[in-house]
Amino acid sequence: MSEVKPYPPRVLVTKIGLDGHDRGSRIVASYLRDAGMEVIYTNPWQELDSVVKLAMEEDVDVIGISSLATDHLLVPKLMRSLSDAGLSHIRVIVGGIVPDLDEMELKKAGVSRVFHPGSTREDIIDSVNQLAIQALEARPSF
Repeated sequence: MSEVKPYPPRVLVTKIGLDGHDRGSRIVASYLRDAGMEVIYTNPWQELDSVVKLAMEEDVDVIGISSLATDHLLVPKLMRSLSDAGLSHIRVIVGGIVPDLDEMELKKAGVSRVFHPGSTREDIIDSVNQLAIQALEARPSF
């Protein structure tokens, strides 16, 4: 199993938009929690402003967005909102049903990684850990 280093990353796992299918996000949240990460999990149907506010309040390194329907299409707006709030160091990942063309758009918008069905537990944990380290290194110093 993958090991979390050098500190426990803080990860917000959430669903935006109207998609209420949260089984996948609950499973991923448990993977990350079992790996030693600090996970903040929300109920489905979150608004973008709420996600940005929670990310700031909880001082997260990574935001994981789960999408079964087409709610991942809201993520570029989330990326702009994070940037406007001075949180562009936070890494954003998307997991779920994401068509190839949509994945290209998400990556152009700044999404760090898209996980499709069948992604392994180890790949998810390792990737989130690396992204959290990148977020820490990119964090603005005040």
